[in-house]
Amino acid sequence: MADIPLNSPSAVPGGRSATPAAAAPTGAQPAGWRGLVADWSGDQQTFQVAWGKAMMWIFLLSDTFIFGSFLTGYMTVRTSTTVPWPNPSEVFSLDIGGKPVPLLLIAVMTFILISSSGTMAMAVNCAYRRDKATAAKLMFATAAFGATFVGMQAFEWSKLILEEGVRPWGNPMGAAQFGSTFFMITGFHGLHVTAGVIYLSVVATRLLNGFYDKHKGGNYQIVEIAGLYWHFVDLVWVFIFALFYLW
Repeated sequence: MADIPLNSPSAVPGGRSATPAAAAPTGAQPAGWRGLVADWSGDQQTFQVAWGKAMMWIFLLSDTFIFGSFLTGYMTVRTSTTVPWPNPSEVFSLDIGGKPVPLLLIAVMTFILISSSGTMAMAVNCAYRRDKATAAKLMFATAAFGATFVGMQAFEWSKLILEEGVRPWGNPMGAAQFGSTFFMITGFHGLHVTAGVIYLSVVATRLLNGFYDKHKGGNYQIVEIAGLYWHFVDLVWVFIFALFYLW
């Protein structure tokens, strides 16, 4: 006589199954906060985010604290000094046809950097569509915008140092703290832009030579990760522009 499974309706008098009706299905996960804790305690991947993207977000969060501390220190120094602060419209003006034009260079720099966010966004879109050639070209264009911005910032620095006599420890146009805060914050941001130009150029080159096809299985998510960094750099400039040049 064939064995009858224990969970068969025939194994119980009356034809009823021995399995409780309310039993949870095998492998079912609790929902809500209990599910979150269960994932963590079971060493499972709690959030469906790639490690590269998660690490970039953590880096950007730490960088936010650094820039926030710098800008907070700048605002504290500016509001507490008893010496008049230099007028940005006069300090950052360019002579065009013998007449000073306030903030002309800064306006062009800002336009270039904001435009680079547009080309970077289009590069990410092309990467999602797996059009790596167009994505690489747009990333090179973004890097070119960034390099142009850094070059114009170098011109701005040289003008302040050589023509206006501004130093990190002194300033002939007003408060001495102007030079130290300006060079520190804009220089730190300029280093970020320079690093971004190198980063984007490397990623774009690897896109074209098929590096991510061979080693990443055709995963172009690195373009989005690079875009997160570049958009952050652009966003920080908006705050610098508002606090240094418009205040």
